[in-house]
Amino acid sequence: MSVSIQTVADDEGDTRLDRFLRRRYPALTQGMLQKMCRTGQIRVDGARVDASARLQPGQAVRVPPMPAAPEKAAIIIKPGEQREMERLVIYRDDQIIVLNKPSGLATQGGPGITRHLDGMLDVLRDGGDRPRLVHRLDRDTSGVILLARTAAVAARLSALFRSREVEKTYWAVVVGRPLPVEGQIDQALKRVASAFGERTIVADRKDKEGQRAYTNYRTLDNAGQKFAWMEFQPLTGRTHQIRVHSVSLGTPIVGDAKYAEPRDNGSGGSFVEGLPDKLHLHARRLLLPHPAGGILQVEAELPPHMRESFSTLGFTAPAAAPPIRR
Repeated sequence: MSVSIQTVADDEGDTRLDRFLRRRYPALTQGMLQKMCRTGQIRVDGARVDASARLQPGQAVRVPPMPAAPEKAAIIIKPGEQREMERLVIYRDDQIIVLNKPSGLATQGGPGITRHLDGMLDVLRDGGDRPRLVHRLDRDTSGVILLARTAAVAARLSALFRSREVEKTYWAVVVGRPLPVEGQIDQALKRVASAFGERTIVADRKDKEGQRAYTNYRTLDNAGQKFAWMEFQPLTGRTHQIRVHSVSLGTPIVGDAKYAEPRDNGSGGSFVEGLPDKLHLHARRLLLPHPAGGILQVEAELPPHMRESFSTLGFTAPAAAPPIRR
């Protein structure tokens, strides 16, 4: 084994170094990692760092030879899962595949996660390379997710995300109605440890650990003052940015157990006015320069639980537009 360089992806910005590495090297203990940092074996952009250092997109992490991960049971694709994966495809060409990820399916593996999207991408090879994830969605967030069909395309698409050339649009159902009904949220965010794992919180502007975060939003419809159908366009890529910014407006996303009290958003086993007890956040649209030229726009239909809530609340959502490449 030899030294390698790991580049921080766009959606890994503001991640702690120890978490970044332990995702990649499950056999790495915290003690081992801290020793490697102290002795300079692990460096970021050539500089010594602490294990708790926050990473930024595009930074280069020098990684020494790491302990081998324990053998894991292979992820077995059950009969019918290949057909199910194919049904998730909403666009495909010789460079890109776009899926409509269902709520509840993790993008990648982690502690306690044995079934995830990344583990099933072999079924989409079509005789070529194994598709590669370019970005991620939270497990309970549904919607558009982009795959690259080759390493070269993955690199180009990752660069587009880092340079903010990808326009991302999300839909959500929130508790309450924001005032003003549209605008831009400018709230710095930072990651903190808690009894329930790492969380993102709003940071004071003077806090050196805070990272600037911007989200445009507008209200598409509302059910009185109780609920609203919101559109969010994050201009930066902080972890859980939309979920925390929505809470900062005083309108938590329905079903978001991590970032609002259960009584506020129907999570934790209770229901809000009969709405499904799931996170109501959906990646509706991606608009991006296609690696082969032109602009690609793709939209994803709402998941079943959000369609049910839209019907209950009287919201009428247009069908997803067919993919457009121009």
